[in-house]
Amino acid sequence: MAPSSNVDVLIIGAGPAGVMAGNALASAGVNVRIVDKRPAKVMAGQADGIQPRTIEVFQSYGLARRLIERGNQMHSLAFYNPRKDGKGVERTSRVPDVTAPSARYRFEVTLHQGEIEAIFLDSMREHGLEVERPIVPESIEISEDVEELASKDSYPVKVVLRHLADATLETAPNGVHTNDIDPAIESSSSSLETVHAKYVLGADGAHSFVRGSLGIELEGEHTDHVWGVVDCVPVTDFPDIRNRTAIHSDFGSCMIIPREGDKVRLYVQIAEELQVDEHGRKDRSAVTPEKVMEMAKRSMQPFNLEFPDKPEWWTCYVIGQRVAKNFSVKERVFIAGDACHTHSPKAGQGMNASMNDSHNLAWKLAHVLRGWASPELLKTYELERRKYARDLIDFDKKLADLFSGKAVTTENATGVSHKEFQGLLQSMGGFTSGIGIQYAPSLITDPTAQSLAPGLVIGQRFLPQVIIRVADTRPYEIQDLLVSDTKWKVVFFVGDPKEEKQQAVINAVGEHLLCSKSFARRFTPKGAAQDAVFTLLTVSSTSKDDADYTDIHPGLRTHWSKAFTDDLAIDGRAGGTAYTTYGINPSSGAVVCCRPDGYVSFVCSLQDVTSGRLEEYFGCFMVGASA
Repeated sequence: MAPSSNVDVLIIGAGPAGVMAGNALASAGVNVRIVDKRPAKVMAGQADGIQPRTIEVFQSYGLARRLIERGNQMHSLAFYNPRKDGKGVERTSRVPDVTAPSARYRFEVTLHQGEIEAIFLDSMREHGLEVERPIVPESIEISEDVEELASKDSYPVKVVLRHLADATLETAPNGVHTNDIDPAIESSSSSLETVHAKYVLGADGAHSFVRGSLGIELEGEHTDHVWGVVDCVPVTDFPDIRNRTAIHSDFGSCMIIPREGDKVRLYVQIAEELQVDEHGRKDRSAVTPEKVMEMAKRSMQPFNLEFPDKPEWWTCYVIGQRVAKNFSVKERVFIAGDACHTHSPKAGQGMNASMNDSHNLAWKLAHVLRGWASPELLKTYELERRKYARDLIDFDKKLADLFSGKAVTTENATGVSHKEFQGLLQSMGGFTSGIGIQYAPSLITDPTAQSLAPGLVIGQRFLPQVIIRVADTRPYEIQDLLVSDTKWKVVFFVGDPKEEKQQAVINAVGEHLLCSKSFARRFTPKGAAQDAVFTLLTVSSTSKDDADYTDIHPGLRTHWSKAFTDDLAIDGRAGGTAYTTYGINPSSGAVVCCRPDGYVSFVCSLQDVTSGRLEEYFGCFMVGASA
């Protein structure tokens, strides 16, 4: 009889989406397991680009330093187009790679996917979580019992796992393991296990077993655009080989992505016509790494490009743009990453979208599992991330068409112009950087009082700003106070407490927070630390030379280290612009609620606190302590 076990969350797949979720849940103390069919982590190739918003997310988990130190930074984007004399290509412009003004990190990072996964694997290990390999799912079933599905203590998802020996996995010609098992050795080299889970996350890639088993359909289509990719160390006189570069040539398009060390990734359009197989798909068997590199040489003429060594990794793909109809089933099984959206890799969105899916979901699972929030909270995952995925596909279609189209020339007047291509990338800078992502109104995203802080857009991530800790005048980036620890951050912009009128308002807020009916007391479990669920921060407008942390009422001042002011730092380099940037009036102040994933979710006035507005907001999805 197969052994059986229980787990709160089972993650299937240890790619970027899976390890992001595993690390977030393990660090939150959730009982979680993560399994993967690969015998070892990725050693070469795959995704490699991290956008500015994702760097902020890494920072929120304390993982950005290693990413930045080991990765390559891309600061500029160069454009090359055909020369008028027909002799190859020439640079037509060079612009900043990141065009989002509010980005904390004004660059992208490129790093081998295996190294990126290793950052999470090492962090998971510190929390006692290891990826179990090689394991493949055999079946997945969700209970139909309404009472079982409604119970927070039940394990309504049954997954049968097959534990394999490495030899059990069949290997495809490109070295990728499949789920196919050799029947001759199945019984002797593998074993079955039945896992009963409260929740399951399918992060198992574009050919997701979880998605297929649950009958979740993909919407979208494949295009006719075929691209080859090589990771290599070229020898060249091309002047922008260390910048992200988009090349439109008479021989096809090419994109250069500089990588760590001397490595470079080349995306090369396969311009020649390929045969179509019996399924109506392009036959990529004729494409070789040598052919991809030869096309790259032609695209970059008149510059020289040589490949003295074999490529480290290569692949060939047909651009497909698809989104799953559902991202969850009964709010018990979820899919993330490539399992629910696929698109071209040239905009650098794939791995970022995958990890931010998990970043969005993990804290919600932790809240529900702890009994802090209603299961209704889990519905916001699909609401928020599916809209983002659809927006991503729409952008990707435009980019893929422009990138795969021929450049405008004297002979091709209807081709893609440099202005058109550059304009798309720059106009979508907020989207491609991840900075401008905005979640729609929902039970956790309430834009009713947006006018009180117009610079902090409700549904978008909390803008970076330097503020000063009052007790020791130490400068802090406010995003570093909004760590991904599953806690809500409630930031009270209190104005100047040295003013008598404002002090009275602050004292009233403090007295209210000491009451048992306040949100901080009502939605914090009995017996838990006072900051178990909510971190309360104050930001005053008092000069750092006059400010005292004792100006803040004890009900609002949970610790001396939580009181800040908006003033220029001692070194004069930053600070003093938070109220202005956020659009908050210092004479009246405001209260800003920040979700555990760093997104602004609600704003109200200080007077609204004493009238119960925060209790009303959190009561829409949080569970009271008495329950």
